[in-house]
Amino acid sequence: MPLLPPGPPAPAPIRALGAAVDWAIVTIGAVMIILVFVNVLFHIGGGDIAWTTEFSELLMVWVTFLGGAAATRRGLHMSITEFVDKLGPAGRQWADGAIACLSLAVLALLAWYGMGIVNASWGNELTVLRVPMATQYLALPIGAATMAVFTCWDIVQIMRGRTYEQRYGSA
Repeated sequence: MPLLPPGPPAPAPIRALGAAVDWAIVTIGAVMIILVFVNVLFHIGGGDIAWTTEFSELLMVWVTFLGGAAATRRGLHMSITEFVDKLGPAGRQWADGAIACLSLAVLALLAWYGMGIVNASWGNELTVLRVPMATQYLALPIGAATMAVFTCWDIVQIMRGRTYEQRYGSA
């Protein structure tokens, strides 16, 4: 049994990006678990590792945006499909394309304005870690850009006439 769920069929660069995102999530999750566990042991012994909370928060932000990218790659974001499910195949394809294009526009805005936040925050530091706040905020534009890559691939497949089931497997 593989450690990670398989991704949908895609060209090698999309698969490689997806694998990098998946393994980054696994690695960040493992680091968070170890940090929290070790800090709990220190608390039991009357000690504390001050930076673990702040570092875990930073990692949580990153894993959230990378998790969004992993979900985008697999078509797993929550959606309400009652209206779209009533459409015929052509209508469904147009709706899927419109939704993907709207999603791409939102992701572009998130990446653009996220970079503005990152650029404005290099001078501010996290309290305990003393690293720029931008390292935490960078998760937004990187996550949005990664989701945009997967969304662009989805749009290409929609334009080729592939249904949701053909793009991602059965729902």
